[in-house]
Amino acid sequence: MEVPVPTPTSTSPLGLRRILQFAVAGAVLVAIFVLAFTWPSTSSTPKNLPVGISGAPEQVAAVTAALTENTGDLLDLVPAADRNAAVADIESRVTYGAIVLQEQGAPEVLTAPASNPAATSMLTTVAAQLQAQATQQAAAAGLDPASAQVAVTPVVQLSADDPTGSGLAGAAFPMMFGGMIGGALLSMLIKNTRERFIGATLLAALAGLAASLILGTWFGFLPGGFWINALVIGVSILATSSFIIGCVELTGVAGIGIGAITTMLIANPISSAAVPWQFLPGPWGAIGQLFVPGASNWLLRSVNYFPAASDAKQWLVLSGWIVGGLLLALIAKAVRGRKASTAPAQVEPVAA
Repeated sequence: MEVPVPTPTSTSPLGLRRILQFAVAGAVLVAIFVLAFTWPSTSSTPKNLPVGISGAPEQVAAVTAALTENTGDLLDLVPAADRNAAVADIESRVTYGAIVLQEQGAPEVLTAPASNPAATSMLTTVAAQLQAQATQQAAAAGLDPASAQVAVTPVVQLSADDPTGSGLAGAAFPMMFGGMIGGALLSMLIKNTRERFIGATLLAALAGLAASLILGTWFGFLPGGFWINALVIGVSILATSSFIIGCVELTGVAGIGIGAITTMLIANPISSAAVPWQFLPGPWGAIGQLFVPGASNWLLRSVNYFPAASDAKQWLVLSGWIVGGLLLALIAKAVRGRKASTAPAQVEPVAA
């Protein structure tokens, strides 16, 4: 018996159109992701970096004028009473570093590698410029140029287990994706609103403990306390998942997309995880700190390296997103109740 061989069928015009639509949609989606993740690096401009400066008033005025002429608006110089005050400003994250002018000798540049690699690199460049000036002044005064050395002193160092800060930067991804995945899965698998939020809280607590154990205790990327790191990571995950659940309650399945787009394509690119938020164009750097990724990144760095910094704003932002998700769910419940109360009652047919 001869087995019939299937002959290839030509693709219908409708099939070709669907293939084309899928390809175009995929290309657009890829382009959006590429823009979202590369826009900060291409549009950020080194500017307005808060840096402390201490010394005699006439010295400060002269160095400020010289730095402004050489670097433009790169630095936003913040006066400090003395070296101790400059160090305190760095440790409280008011500034990213400082220039300490001496009555005799070359200045000292204080850096904080744990604050931001880009900021530290900028300050190293400033130190080189100050070194060139100090060498010229020493030569003009007939002194040995080797005696005019600008000291560069790291005030807040990164962990020895994370010397480049890549591990700390990588902690941003479990906080972001943990909240997104948790909110999406709970919204799809659980129908009851209360159970969704209870599940999100439990997930955030367990994920925070696991992440703190791996990133802190095991890898040494987070040198701060175990419990505070678990709390920061857990609250960050809960903030994102709560917002997504609230969006789903209000808009249905589309809420997952709304939450994901808000978190990954809007908030994450302007979170300033890689560069100081002052470097982003316009108000976007400051706006980014009001979203979960920006607040959580800042908070995680502070509790590990800058315990003297005030973090009330970041805790308030994360709490606001958690409460915001709950409010969206309450609004959705009220809308459903109103629709149910205004719907016409169905009259049962009377049996003959």
